[in-house]
Amino acid sequence: MLNFINNATCYRIITLIKKELALLWQDKQTRIILIMPVLMQIIIFPFAATLDVTNATIAVYRPNIDEPSTELINRLSHANSFSKVLVLDSQAAICDTINHQKALVVVQFPDDFARKLLNDESPQLQIILDGRKSNSAQIAANYIQQIIMQYQQQRSGQTHNGLIVRHRFNSNLDYKYFILPSLVALITTIGVMIVTSLSVAREREQGTLDQLRISPLATWQIFIGKAMPAIIVATLQGSAILIASVYIYQIPFQGSCLLFYLCMMSYGLSLVGFGLFISSLCSTQQQAFIGIITFMVPAILLSGFIAPIENMPLCLRYLTELNPVRHFIELSKQIYLKDVSFNVIWSSLIKLYAITILMGGLSYYLFKKYV
Repeated sequence: MLNFINNATCYRIITLIKKELALLWQDKQTRIILIMPVLMQIIIFPFAATLDVTNATIAVYRPNIDEPSTELINRLSHANSFSKVLVLDSQAAICDTINHQKALVVVQFPDDFARKLLNDESPQLQIILDGRKSNSAQIAANYIQQIIMQYQQQRSGQTHNGLIVRHRFNSNLDYKYFILPSLVALITTIGVMIVTSLSVAREREQGTLDQLRISPLATWQIFIGKAMPAIIVATLQGSAILIASVYIYQIPFQGSCLLFYLCMMSYGLSLVGFGLFISSLCSTQQQAFIGIITFMVPAILLSGFIAPIENMPLCLRYLTELNPVRHFIELSKQIYLKDVSFNVIWSSLIKLYAITILMGGLSYYLFKKYV
């Protein structure tokens, strides 16, 4: 009898999961929403979301034309990061150049630049940045400082400055190494939230929710049947990003696939609670979409993807502990780039499971009450 009940229960849940997956695939609008963001972000995101400065225009102003300043300007013009170097003819042109965004950075040479170099002194150059593009301008200024330091060292006969910098896990400072592991988390988030948030709202709009209520399925069986398709879809989407990262963008996967998928599915479980929480409160799919945006915008802002968590106020740092996106981005980068063991990531996994229990319990209560 127990085996019959268990088999019947499993059969009902599996049937509901198949029905949900079939509805997702048959609905053209939902199918486009689930597929197009993955394709677009695979193609566009690794190139568009970058802090690397390339093809930037800079300007220089030198009061005197001399051999040292000419040599330094030539070095700046041949740098890969700068496509154009404007030579200004007056100091008054500096403000016009920055105000009208003709250049990202202006380098101003002092009057005694050549004399100090010939006397083995260190002349001070002024670098004026466009504060409206603070991140790009600061990075460009760092590039310029490196070129100036190399030039001064070569003129003084120095071969090195005694400081050797090595970048672990991303030796070439390729920004795609940061973007693509994080993109797995973002795509997975979209998949889970769309599938779970729209599921109950779609049933209400189509008038099939009452049929589901009078079916032999218990509430917890419906809850599982609504949750599992989201995890399946999100895992497929995350796998697509993972395959593209390794085989298209040539970023080697250093860690364990088994551990990575364990974390991905644990992350999916933690998001199911948020999605079904939204779905239980919304009467229409339009309201569900608003709920998805309301969740995702602060979740991404507080994930560490855009700004370091360490730079946030203390109250927000505590709030990020409730954000599953933050924990999975950390797990994704650690496993993908560092090949960490379970002993390193278990604390983040426990936080994901705690969020799963908290939000899953709350969403199940609302699901049972309103559905």
